[in-house]
Amino acid sequence: MSETSPSDTPETADSPDFDAMARDIAEVPAVEVIVTVAVNLMSAAAVKLGLTEEGEAHKDLDEARKLVHALAGLLDASTTEISSFHAAPLRDGLKSLQLAFREASLVKDEPGQGPGEKYTGAVYG
Repeated sequence: MSETSPSDTPETADSPDFDAMARDIAEVPAVEVIVTVAVNLMSAAAVKLGLTEEGEAHKDLDEARKLVHALAGLLDASTTEISSFHAAPLRDGLKSLQLAFREASLVKDEPGQGPGEKYTGAVYG
C-alpha cells in the first residue's frame, strides 16, 4: 500500500481538480443550474422518444417515461423558484414531450397516468 495521500499526488489530466470545480459551481446561479438540468432531461427524453435524426435507433419508451417524469417533477418543484421567463418555455417543452410519448406509445396510458401527468395534470393530444 502506498504511503502517499490523495492530496500528495499531483493533478493529472485524468484526475479532476475538485476544489476548482466547487468554486466554478459556487459561481453559477441556482436558476441556471435548474434550467441546465431541465434542458438536459428534455434532450435525453427527446432522444429516447426517437425524435432525433437517428429516430428509432435510440428509441426506448421505458427510459423516456422516466426522463419525462423526472423533468415534470423538477419543473413542479422549481416553478416558484425560477421566473416565468424560464419556466414557461420549459413547461411548453415538457408538454410537447408528453404528447410525443402518448403518440409513440402502443398501449395508451389513461388520461392523467402518462409520464409526469401526476405533476402537470392530464395531457390530451
